[in-house]
Amino acid sequence: MQRKYIFPLFLLIQILVLQIIKFFPEFVERFYSNGLYVWVSKISRATLGKIPFSVGDIIYGIVIIYILKSVWNSRKSWRFEKRNAALKILSLLSVVYFLFHFLWAMNYYRQPLFEKMEIEKDYTDADLLTFTKKLIVKTNEIQTQITKNDSLKVVFPYSQRQVFKMNLNGYKILSKQYPFFEYTNPSVKKSLFSLPLTYMGFGGYLNPFTNEAQVNYLMPMYNLPTATCHEMAHQMGFASESECNFIGFLASVKNDDLYFKYSGYSFALRYCLGNWQIRNEKVFDELVKTVHPGILKNYKESEDFWRKYDTFIDKGFHIFYDNFLKFNQQKEGMESYSKFVNLMVGYYKVEKF
Repeated sequence: MQRKYIFPLFLLIQILVLQIIKFFPEFVERFYSNGLYVWVSKISRATLGKIPFSVGDIIYGIVIIYILKSVWNSRKSWRFEKRNAALKILSLLSVVYFLFHFLWAMNYYRQPLFEKMEIEKDYTDADLLTFTKKLIVKTNEIQTQITKNDSLKVVFPYSQRQVFKMNLNGYKILSKQYPFFEYTNPSVKKSLFSLPLTYMGFGGYLNPFTNEAQVNYLMPMYNLPTATCHEMAHQMGFASESECNFIGFLASVKNDDLYFKYSGYSFALRYCLGNWQIRNEKVFDELVKTVHPGILKNYKESEDFWRKYDTFIDKGFHIFYDNFLKFNQQKEGMESYSKFVNLMVGYYKVEKF
């Protein structure tokens, strides 16, 4: 076999192997997520975590420039070398696809979190209503403790770098109850691509090749703790967006700091209210009346921010990412972000606020 066919064939083999592996989540959980990945991620974060800027973003920038330059240089010759060009592209995809899964993405095939934490997955409307009402009481309480006035929005007093460090407190407390949430070797950074991320509608992302948690530093500060905890959960090997939303929420509300608790509870409440807005408009209206005006002002602050950047770019990227998630074991696509409500309701059936 000619060498130019080896990597394209390897790509096909990888795809077939992954179709088999998805039927063995316990195997992935034991030997990859709690085995190989633990060491791979620790080495990546220990190596790059102390570098103050995002190495992954710089690598992405270099790759994008290289690809654009290559396309431009081959614009005249590619028509005559279509086969060779296609093989080169497939070879490159094969290598990237392997590194993507070896360094992080095998976690898409691990055991579901509700099984690890023994959380009941299903819930009724009555369960959700009870939970939402308790969540409103808790969020109102914390908002009042911070502002001393139910009509004032919460203004965050910390810098972004302080948030990155203070998030560790929440994970430290959470890991006492669930040791598999232990977080070490921090590698959390402001993304150099924060403006493009904003236009795409994202608060951050995990670079799977460098294991750096990239955070969009432009978004409203009260959102930052939970958004950062979400990306830290990805670093620990949790690939599901709904699971990372849930873990990010828990790490925020377990934090000793009231502002971090507020970030987590207000985040969860927004999703629950959104859930009710779809399920029953009348119930939604009644619930909103019981939420402090200050909390609603924070929601308005967030909505106004994202609306400024709401363009075709955001819609187009969401379509792309929706299909990407569906291809990687998350059948609900972008809707999987809101599925963490299932985990929260099930968790608080046995846990207290």
